[in-house]
Amino acid sequence: MTYSDATIWFIIGALGVGTFLIRFSFLGLIGDRPMPQWVLRHLRYTAVAVIPGLVAPLVLWPGATGGVPEPSRLLAAGAALAVGALTRNTIAAILAGIVTLYLVGWAL
Repeated sequence: MTYSDATIWFIIGALGVGTFLIRFSFLGLIGDRPMPQWVLRHLRYTAVAVIPGLVAPLVLWPGATGGVPEPSRLLAAGAALAVGALTRNTIAAILAGIVTLYLVGWAL
């Protein structure tokens, strides 16, 4: 299926307007009002929900290997998870994952 240049630009414009309206609904319409406590409590978990959603596909189905999981990525994710759970330190967990990824990659 091919699209004309005008159709592609219409789709890009429509997506831009839609994105603006979604953001404006929070920032422009209710951005200056205090939010209820229950909303603030749930917003604290946004990063905890988004980051695993971004990282999990890269660990379980990496594009570099054609979607086949590899031991170095799995071990690095496990090390990062363990260090993060034990220390409650994000930087330490990231560093543990990086070091494990490179050490296991070098060893294998």
